[in-house]
Amino acid sequence: MRFSTFLLKYGEIGIKGKNRYLFEDALVRQVRRALLDVDGEFQVYKSQARIYVDCEGEYDYEDAVERLKRVFGLVGICPVVRLKDEGFEALKKDVVAYMDETYPDKRLTFKVETRRARKSYPKNSMEISRDLGEAVLSAFPDIRVDVHHPDVMLNVEVRADGIYVYSQVIPGAGGMPVGTNGKAMLLLSGGIDSPAAGYMIAKRGVEIEAVYFHAPPYTSERAKQKVLDLARIVSGYSGPMKLHIVNFTDIQLSIYEQCPHDELTIIMRRYMMRIAEHFAGKSGCLGLVTGESIGQVASQTMQSLAATNDVCTLPVYRPLIGFDKRDIVEIAEKIGTFETSIQPFEDCCTIFVAKHPVTKPNIEVIRRSEEKLTGKIEELVQTALDTAETVKVGE
Repeated sequence: MRFSTFLLKYGEIGIKGKNRYLFEDALVRQVRRALLDVDGEFQVYKSQARIYVDCEGEYDYEDAVERLKRVFGLVGICPVVRLKDEGFEALKKDVVAYMDETYPDKRLTFKVETRRARKSYPKNSMEISRDLGEAVLSAFPDIRVDVHHPDVMLNVEVRADGIYVYSQVIPGAGGMPVGTNGKAMLLLSGGIDSPAAGYMIAKRGVEIEAVYFHAPPYTSERAKQKVLDLARIVSGYSGPMKLHIVNFTDIQLSIYEQCPHDELTIIMRRYMMRIAEHFAGKSGCLGLVTGESIGQVASQTMQSLAATNDVCTLPVYRPLIGFDKRDIVEIAEKIGTFETSIQPFEDCCTIFVAKHPVTKPNIEVIRRSEEKLTGKIEELVQTALDTAETVKVGE
């Protein structure tokens, strides 16, 4: 069966009141972007509080569905058979054929739901539902009607350009269209958590850029490529993003040489946040995003997070803050980043981790330790900023 249209259902956008059209327009743009490199021609438009994709000629159905399933803001993707209005008797035959082809096993219950956008149609919605239901029952003795909890909801829409029939609802990604809630800077590593955090914040309509801290020769080019691969996977949901790659080696070595080793992780994180804020400011970001979860490691205790926040002027968003590791792994598996994240290429955080890191750092003590870096660290940070590489991912 050829589906000539997709009816796209959205969720939260429907309660946006007078601003709803802004979110609908953003969603239309995201759908168009998602389908750009899918084989086929697609017309995306909104009509009567719904979004439609008309598929012209031959197209890759499976690929189109997979791309649409990644568009934040969509809660349902309905493949539609578009019929010409050739009279009600022809419609009954077409609907029976649709049920026969779509549901080979006829031991099911169903209900017909009609929406009559074209009021000039000779039957009203209730009459259409009743008569089409009767035609299906007559054609298939095993089928039964259940108006409360049907196995199949057969939807019929009478529109100006024809009659639309659909019954399948493919779950969408949910959330809000990317770009409707500002922009944020993601601190992206090669681990499991930060790509999942990027996905979660993008799902709330936030456009993301990312910064990655590279430490050659302690981390390899394969570790860098791993992060690029993760960024590309996340961009399949968030849209194209900029990835800023910062050489962090000299800064880490300076901290390692001058500061107490049990404070290494906290002080390194504080400098990462400072550098991330620099790029965030240049890009108009409204906050930083990390993959931290309370208590997961020593640098993610409440005291450690407070010490990290101490150097930030922008808000720090932590979408995974209350998740345990199993929750985060499930997200990573769902979005396709897990297998890449577990590749055995170390990043700078794991290379320079202390054997016995402080778990309850005192902010005043940390500040005094950082004073030992004064006079040299500023130059190292500036060099890291000046030599950073920016890559566009997902275009």
